[in-house]
Amino acid sequence: MGSFMSGNVPFKLPPISVKLIIVVVFVVLVLVGAFTSIFIVDQSEESVVTTFGKFNRVVGAGLHFKLPFGIEQNNNVPTQITQNMVFGSRGQGAAGNADARRTMPEEAIMLTGDLNIIEMQWIIQYNIYDPLQWLFKVENRVQTIRDISQSVINELVGDRTIFSILGPARTEIENLAVTKMNGLFEKYELGVKINEVKLQSIVPPQGKVSDAFDDVNRAQQDMNKLINEGKQRFNSEIPKARGEAQQVIQQSQGYATERVNKATGDVARFLSVLTQYRTDPSNTRIRLYNEMMEEIFGQSNAENRPTLIDKNLDNTVPLLNLPARKGVTQ
Repeated sequence: MGSFMSGNVPFKLPPISVKLIIVVVFVVLVLVGAFTSIFIVDQSEESVVTTFGKFNRVVGAGLHFKLPFGIEQNNNVPTQITQNMVFGSRGQGAAGNADARRTMPEEAIMLTGDLNIIEMQWIIQYNIYDPLQWLFKVENRVQTIRDISQSVINELVGDRTIFSILGPARTEIENLAVTKMNGLFEKYELGVKINEVKLQSIVPPQGKVSDAFDDVNRAQQDMNKLINEGKQRFNSEIPKARGEAQQVIQQSQGYATERVNKATGDVARFLSVLTQYRTDPSNTRIRLYNEMMEEIFGQSNAENRPTLIDKNLDNTVPLLNLPARKGVTQ
């Protein structure tokens, strides 16, 4: 085969047989085939398998097999992960901390409907729901999402005044942005669905507009404070008034029931006496007279007890022991 000199003694390489070369090549091919025929899909992913670049199938999470040596290839897509995309700024700051990032004027600066300049930063949250569309329908997917999102926000801001954007229209813009973006993504078959659009930072121009914005904010805070105080007063007074009204109603119902029962008893007593009077008028009349006298004299006390005398003054009038009145000496 060959030789080389080691000092003064020639050294010959051992002969390599063709059979050994074939075995080595075969083992290498087997190992390469084994490694290229197995792939793993994470729980948060789906994988699109292609055969010579043509779509073949979509598989879920787990260990899967494919044809080796690049005949079939897998493309894992994170379909179960909610992804964020930030607009108007770049940097390492957290999604909710707009100040920690660098502002991108080409995205953030917009023109409002009343021809004012405003600087806005926002975040979209989206999920990939169709991995096949995501991989094959649109070439530059991320840039397409950015272009559509920026176009929609610019349109919504351009239809409104600066004070409505800074105030009550904020939530409306977020909701409409979700609807419009999802409509466009579906039209372009991106395989993406927007879950939420969150406006982060809205900064008005410096000067009179900024001062007016501060006034509007203070007015809104005062309004919310008064509304909360009114609700608190309502929650404390209304139940009390309802309780008092219910108490009066119950008292009225009790009084009505009492009066009805008393009247019913009086009627029953009168009818009973009337029946007796029709049977024995003379004795009934005397009994009624005696009962009335007992009632009158029974309710009298020592001070206002009546004194009976002869109406013709034929008998001696007894000496009455008149009671002393307060402040009068007998």
